[in-house]
Amino acid sequence: MYIFDTIMNRMRRGCMTMAYPKGQAPALPDRHGGALRLDASVCPDGCAECLDICPTKAISREAGGATLLDLGRCLFCGDCVQACPHGAITRTNDHRLAVRRREDLILGRPGEEELRLAAALDKKMKSLLGRSLRLRQVSAGGCGACEADINVLGTIGWDLGRFGIQYAASPRHADGVLITGPVTKGMELALQKTWEAVPEPRIAIALGACAISGGPFVGHAQHNGGADPIIPIDLYIPGCPPHPLTILDGFLRLLDRLPKHNL
Repeated sequence: MYIFDTIMNRMRRGCMTMAYPKGQAPALPDRHGGALRLDASVCPDGCAECLDICPTKAISREAGGATLLDLGRCLFCGDCVQACPHGAITRTNDHRLAVRRREDLILGRPGEEELRLAAALDKKMKSLLGRSLRLRQVSAGGCGACEADINVLGTIGWDLGRFGIQYAASPRHADGVLITGPVTKGMELALQKTWEAVPEPRIAIALGACAISGGPFVGHAQHNGGADPIIPIDLYIPGCPPHPLTILDGFLRLLDRLPKHNL
């Protein structure tokens, strides 16, 4: 009797997994704001309102006067948006943030007001990993926020496994590593050994501001400023922490699994 009730309850609830990416993406929370856009053309000389308020020095000014915004350092706190009297920095409410190159996260140079989103792996790597990707997650000094959003993708609403993406218990069974945290000095060797244990060909993904640049710990002597100085990175997913939708978009973009209307 109890088994029959359970089956009937499941049938009444129906499928709980979201339709994305085939359907419309779920809306981001109001306080998230998505990616930022920088229109450096409206920044007057001498204005330093946003430079002074940024907690991670993600906003800087080149010798020639151009204002730059490094989304790899950005915590997306929104203080710069509120502080800028000229509206140069705005929220886009766009969840798409993943890029392939570190320099693509730096906005403000001519033609680089918005992100150059990640391209897919090359044909050979895509043929190997496009339908089945197993990642060994390495928390290299993270606070737990990025790790929590990684775990969210495994819940019934997101069901990461339907894309053939899973987390591996051993690097020897993985196709790559997924790194969170600023890579503290105590975790440097552990990350190196984990990377070396993954059989080639392999990929590495830096997830969150800490893994990309050190995040709120930028400049601290007890970390490596992210994973880049330790291993080569194939995908950068910024945020503090990145929204689960941002993480999923990055994974699918890398594997060329997104429908054209989501590109």
